[in-house]
Amino acid sequence: MAHILIVDDEQMIRKGLREYAEFVGHTVVEACDGMMAVNFCREQDFDIIIMDVMMPKLDGFSACKEIRKTKDIPVLMLSARGEEYDKLFGFTVGIDDYVVKPFSAKEVMARVDVIVSRNKGRLRQTSEKSVFGGIEIDFAGRSVLVDGIKVELTLKEMDLLFYLVRNRNIALTREKILSEVWGYDFYGDDRTVDTHIKTLRSSLGPYKDYIVTLRGVGYKFEAPAQKE
Repeated sequence: MAHILIVDDEQMIRKGLREYAEFVGHTVVEACDGMMAVNFCREQDFDIIIMDVMMPKLDGFSACKEIRKTKDIPVLMLSARGEEYDKLFGFTVGIDDYVVKPFSAKEVMARVDVIVSRNKGRLRQTSEKSVFGGIEIDFAGRSVLVDGIKVELTLKEMDLLFYLVRNRNIALTREKILSEVWGYDFYGDDRTVDTHIKTLRSSLGPYKDYIVTLRGVGYKFEAPAQKE
């Protein structure tokens, strides 16, 4: 079962999510604004954060970015706004999923189960490092070095890079990437992948061309011979 932080300024939403989460066996901590969420994450660890976007003191996106400076915790974002821009912006700051209000607590918990299961599977990976040119990737340690300097990637950028590298030289469609990296292909679209590829290439600097665009198809990771 998961240890969940629920962050929303609406008490009834927190109450509804908490009751269902505890009913299915999870443990829950509540926060009513982004600043409180950041402070909780400094004091303890969580398996996942369910976070509202619009909140007083510190909004959900800002809180997510602040938490990610010290903790690699999956985030499921809640919002009354369903605009595509908000979803894409959320993915760029590293959220794992996005649910638009109104929603059912049962649906949210189903998504929580998938995200937590995927994250635990990722953390169980055995020690493995790969080097491509000036890029050094530590899969188990969740770190990426470019010319010896650690680069800061969001959780989703990291997952995307790892997926591309593990499927080196294989043509991957945008739909396949969405399905494997995000898990909910009906929530993302081509631009979700393209946006993350753009920011990931920027982080890779002189090695950005290792991520090759396949016009009309998708992407693949193509790099010099790998060193073990």
